[in-house]
Amino acid sequence: MGNRLNTSGDKVPPDDLYEACRVMARHVRHAGGLQWDTAALHEMEIDPEFVCLVESYLRDVLDAKDEHKGWKLPETTLAFPWIARMFPDAKYLFLVRDPRDCILGGHVTDDLRDFGVDYEFTDDERERRAISWKYQYDLVNSTPKPANFLTLRFEDFILAQERELGRMEEFLGMELARIVVRPETVGRWKSDAGRHDFDFFAPALAESGYPLGA
Repeated sequence: MGNRLNTSGDKVPPDDLYEACRVMARHVRHAGGLQWDTAALHEMEIDPEFVCLVESYLRDVLDAKDEHKGWKLPETTLAFPWIARMFPDAKYLFLVRDPRDCILGGHVTDDLRDFGVDYEFTDDERERRAISWKYQYDLVNSTPKPANFLTLRFEDFILAQERELGRMEEFLGMELARIVVRPETVGRWKSDAGRHDFDFFAPALAESGYPLGA
């Protein structure tokens, strides 16, 4: 999974992958509000600069002779349409988490402008995080799925790890390690006093099977 991993298992340094995200974002058109036109991403030739940056980021993985190899980096979501086209035979694990919990803490993608994605900026930090979550969720949903694609919910992995690991092992064709999980990370939004729910979450909540309201 790379020569250098951080404590979360992310492949680092991420700089080339981040820049690849910005290259792809040049071809995303903000259509106003919470709408983005990403159609060109699925039809145009992939920018050679994007390919070079991704291959640079993944050089140690691509050169590895291991039977099983891959990488983990949450920001890969921002480049998913072209990543899926570059690696059509790869196996993709898409981890979804209740957005109301996601936006309680900060993340490097909180301001989409840092990755070249235009949107209607707001001074509300949590709203920025919510917009980023929606953009990334919609970006994945608008992309033709690779042949091997498995969606997992964070909450299911935490509360039913053995069952979810079984699904993952069958999908990946390999045995996976068991890790310590913390049930208290699920549903934190229910005791949060700040703003954590937005109307535009509703379709995604329903699609992923999350309950609405308190």
